Amino acid sequence: MGKFFTCVVAGLTIIVVAAIGVLLGLGLAETANIRNQENFAEFTPALPTQILDSEGNLVTEFSADEKRELVALNDLPKHLINALLSREDPSFYTHKGFSIRAIARAAYGYITGRNLGGGSTITQQIAGTLYSDRTEYSLWRKLVELWWAFQMERRYTKNEILEIYLNYIIMGPGVYGVEAASKYFFQHSAKEITLAEAALLVVQLSSPGRYNPLTNPNDAMDRQRSVLENMIELGYTTRAEAEASFDEYWTNYDYTRVPTAAYYDRKDAAPWFSEYVRRELESMMYGTMDYYRDGYTVHTTLNMKHQEAAVKFLGEGLTKANREFSAAQANRLTRVESTYTPIVNLLALAFDLGGISEAVNQQNEERALNRYAKVINPIVDLAALAFGIPELQPVTQKGFEDLQERLVGSSVEGALISIEQETGYITAIVGGSKYDASNQLIRATQSRVMPGSSFKPLYFSAAIDSRKFTAATLIYDMPIVFHTEDGKTYIPSNYGGTWNGPILLYNALAKSLNIPALQVLDGIGFDAAIDRAAALLGIDDPAEQRRILPRVYPLGLGIVSISPLQMARAFSIFANQGREVTPIAIRSVEDRNGRIVIATERDARERQQRLGEELQVVSSQNAWIMTSLLKKAVEIGTLAAGTGYGAKFTFIDSDGKRFRLPAAGKTGTTENWSDGWTVGYTPYYTTAVWYGFDRPGNSLGTNQSGAALAGPVWGDYMREIHQGLPMKDFVKPATGIVEVSVCAVSGLLPTSACNEGTVVLPFLEGTQPSQYCNVHGVGATVASRHTPSETIRDNIISSLNDNALLTGLSMPSLNIDLSNITPPRDTSTTTSAGTLSVPTLPTYNPFLDDEPDAASGPIETTPSNPRSVLELPYNPLLD
Repeated sequence: MGKFFTCVVAGLTIIVVAAIGVLLGLGLAETANIRNQENFAEFTPALPTQILDSEGNLVTEFSADEKRELVALNDLPKHLINALLSREDPSFYTHKGFSIRAIARAAYGYITGRNLGGGSTITQQIAGTLYSDRTEYSLWRKLVELWWAFQMERRYTKNEILEIYLNYIIMGPGVYGVEAASKYFFQHSAKEITLAEAALLVVQLSSPGRYNPLTNPNDAMDRQRSVLENMIELGYTTRAEAEASFDEYWTNYDYTRVPTAAYYDRKDAAPWFSEYVRRELESMMYGTMDYYRDGYTVHTTLNMKHQEAAVKFLGEGLTKANREFSAAQANRLTRVESTYTPIVNLLALAFDLGGISEAVNQQNEERALNRYAKVINPIVDLAALAFGIPELQPVTQKGFEDLQERLVGSSVEGALISIEQETGYITAIVGGSKYDASNQLIRATQSRVMPGSSFKPLYFSAAIDSRKFTAATLIYDMPIVFHTEDGKTYIPSNYGGTWNGPILLYNALAKSLNIPALQVLDGIGFDAAIDRAAALLGIDDPAEQRRILPRVYPLGLGIVSISPLQMARAFSIFANQGREVTPIAIRSVEDRNGRIVIATERDARERQQRLGEELQVVSSQNAWIMTSLLKKAVEIGTLAAGTGYGAKFTFIDSDGKRFRLPAAGKTGTTENWSDGWTVGYTPYYTTAVWYGFDRPGNSLGTNQSGAALAGPVWGDYMREIHQGLPMKDFVKPATGIVEVSVCAVSGLLPTSACNEGTVVLPFLEGTQPSQYCNVHGVGATVASRHTPSETIRDNIISSLNDNALLTGLSMPSLNIDLSNITPPRDTSTTTSAGTLSVPTLPTYNPFLDDEPDAASGPIETTPSNPRSVLELPYNPLLD
């Protein structure tokens, strides 16, 4: 290897010497034509980057020249200069504009496929930036760069070159030079920069996007530590100083800070979408291309009709949500002040309860501060401006900051994102209430919030493939105790605290019942559920899967952290016949000469072609069944009201005929009504809508569930964006699906005695029911009842014998006509889990008695018989 390296160095040296000779010859000829008064400031003029929508219309332009701030070299701390030199060019003050050693090292790294650093000196970098295209990787570009480096070395001193470099080079999103970059990253001048900050700042030179501490703190930290190590080795600092500065910086680092762009004055027809595109460009270009100056044209997937509808309807929902939230808050405060506070004060005085009295005083103080911030402070600020009293402005500014802080924690926010599932185009993004300098968190893509019940279809998909469950599986919705892997008990409840008794799986999903959903999760196991959810959400990293999708029962209720974009992507796969959907916002990027430099859509299509059959995330049969189940939520379930029971999707075609576009979806509401969701799709588009809070702790209110708040917004928005589109249906697989009419009560084949309705449901071929209904009619017997799952059976038996379920539970009234059944009167039943004792109950039960008992009444629960409400003599899942 050593001999090879020597040969490479020797060969490169010969090449470089020859190149230098040629350059000197060309340089001498060129020098004769250079005026004595040289002007090194003439270079390619800056052009803004244009963002175009899917129709080629201008959305906005990116330009940020105003974010460069000049600073003198002598005003900068020595450790900033040392950090730059150690990272970019240790021999800067000794070479003549180039380094043979650096060029040889870079060439060797290129030949061997290793990253050994670039071969350009600081002089070459600034010369290349000013007078050549550094995005071009060619020998000619290196020669041009070297020529101008010679000229700069001849014209300027080393300190002047360094000053030009520190003031000119791009160092962040829309910021140029160390002064603007320091204010952007650290919120103070480069003159005050610390050792650790200096190391972090020079890291930005290689990739302002990749090592931005605001977006990728871990990657930035690693590179920062590397720069500090170099400075220690070169004697620029001591290890103790470096470690102290490093620890101080990361101890005080604000992980909640959102990266903002250095532009606010531009016109933008879709600021949320544009900001998402800007961040995508920053990631794609890795700092090698300056989209603020280089005049690119970015072709995006934005549909302005969709974007305008998203802003309109999400905004209307936000207005309603905040109005009702404020009213509920005021009502609670009024009740507290008028009813409870006087009582607490009286108790505190009567019994000398100082702690309670102090709490009341704190409430009074909080109320006074709220009044000052909202009422008095604006008046004081106006008076300070009107009468010229500048001394009051710091006080009023603090008041406004406090008010802003309070509003952030107590304002409902929202997000919406739409995907065209056939192409993966992101057609609309709304990231919050209003896009401005203080609100740039794109909640549609960045927020990680709990999806609640909208998460259930992800693992129901795995349940269908397990063939243990079908759309017609009969599940008993009742209080159940689940035992976690560590032996602890988990006792969930349904929304509203009621139970429905026996119910078919499709209906349980449409009505978003928690207990049946958790029985499904328990029936297929955590591994199958997590694998399917991760595949649909696009979570490939096993470590990330373990972190986001834990093996606990609350997983089944959506107590996980997922972005609206991930949820939209998951549902769009069902709409896309089970095939992977790769959401993209940028189709392609052209340079100022019309040359395509980034082809996102082309690359995505080529990748999909290479995947072949692996593009199928779930089978087309599974996708069809899941779509059929989710259509029920629109027709009869929690999304029915928000869509007018599907009426919002009624349109008139070009021939004047009315048609109803099929739609499927799911709502979700998290614990304490803190998040409200709706995710759904048509054969054209998939959309996710979320409402909630940026900070945990608040509740939207019991009247603002996902169905009540997000559902109508989703329905109105989807109706608007489908106006004018022709009828289109979901694609049904040619094979593998059997649709069967079943009894709506038992889930079995109907008989003439089935008088409570039938329903047509899809099944994977081979899983359709083969037995006739044994719930209705004279021939029905207890012994022949349908048993859908041994797992559910065992869980229910476990719940019946678990002391964790105490008094206060009431069973639902079961609307099932079993008057012709002669039930067994044995007081015990032998099951796979053991012997289940069944007491004789005094009340009438349709599973037990032919006629109501005269003494019929509610089952009485006493402390001595805490489980009597659960010990049913007959259970369709057991007998």
